[in-house]
Amino acid sequence: MSHRDATRCVHAGLPAPVPGQPFLPGPVFAAPYHLNPEGHRPGDDGYGRTDNATVRRFEAALGELEGGEAVAFASGMAAISAVLLSLLRPGDTLIIPEDGYYLARRFAEQNLTERGITVRSIPTAGPYPEAVLAEARLILLESPANPGLDVCDIPALVERAHRHGAWVVVDNTTATPLGQQPLELGADLTVASDTKALTGHSDLILGHVAGRDPQLIARLREWRTTTGAIPGPFETWLAHRSLGTLELRLSRQSDNAARVVEALAARPEVTRLRWPGRPEDPAYPIAQRQMRRIPGVVTFELPSEAYATRFLRACRLVTAATSFGGLHTTADRRAQWGEEVPGGLIRLSVGCEDPHDLITDLNDAFDTASRQS
Repeated sequence: MSHRDATRCVHAGLPAPVPGQPFLPGPVFAAPYHLNPEGHRPGDDGYGRTDNATVRRFEAALGELEGGEAVAFASGMAAISAVLLSLLRPGDTLIIPEDGYYLARRFAEQNLTERGITVRSIPTAGPYPEAVLAEARLILLESPANPGLDVCDIPALVERAHRHGAWVVVDNTTATPLGQQPLELGADLTVASDTKALTGHSDLILGHVAGRDPQLIARLREWRTTTGAIPGPFETWLAHRSLGTLELRLSRQSDNAARVVEALAARPEVTRLRWPGRPEDPAYPIAQRQMRRIPGVVTFELPSEAYATRFLRACRLVTAATSFGGLHTTADRRAQWGEEVPGGLIRLSVGCEDPHDLITDLNDAFDTASRQS
């Protein structure tokens, strides 16, 4: 029987009911385990870096939501670096989004080029020249991109990339598997920072990769084992617990974002407003075609860096913080982190508060910032 998203999130990865046992067993804390003196048997846990029941349950839950097999990592960057370093070899070419997460781009440019790997940057929305695709070994997409929120026609690009023998990996952090299913769209792997909306409580650092090719997944597991990028059992237990409310949180965030975007569009101080769920947004047609729900992340520009700073200081309910996808509405000026974006660019992560309260707080902050000009 096929269940809907809310049901899948609540039950993902849980063991069969047993009278007297908890719904989600508590975390298993172990480095070594008792071994069979006659020799290690397949299926027995032996050492915590490779074996942990709590991590396996979380991975099973992720796999159910992603539609593939998942490998959990200690952070989103650990997941991305595992994909790039385990799959690419000297002489290969990587295509990476020039408008995607800046640390992923910086990592590739600083660490892969010295290993003899060519790194090419292309905007998320393209175009993707055929000659460049012909050279590529791996294409890393981020759709919707962070922070610009452009999208890529994933199935169309996958079809072209696979003709040339290139892997396509989609960073699905912003959308989550409930908002978009990259593996269903043809991608070879999907990668995410579970620090963001997937766990959604702003208190965990985690990441994962999912795929359907057993050989690719085996390479990633081997990489994780040898590099030690394993997440801890307590973090994965908390993350698994958080999955139960994922659909509730995303639904509220998306609904709130739609209301907030309407209010932002009415403000004269706001320009270059981006949200893929807005019909006027250039990403809207593709987003409607390939996304199941639109996330609560919104970006816009304010007149200057100084104005943006005044605006953030004037907010009372909206918290100045980086990251996104949490229960609390947060905003940050992206240029302060070294991204090559306008000084007044704001990334707003719409949370689960009452939309009327959010809009009131934003309007009051705009008014205060304008008066102080």
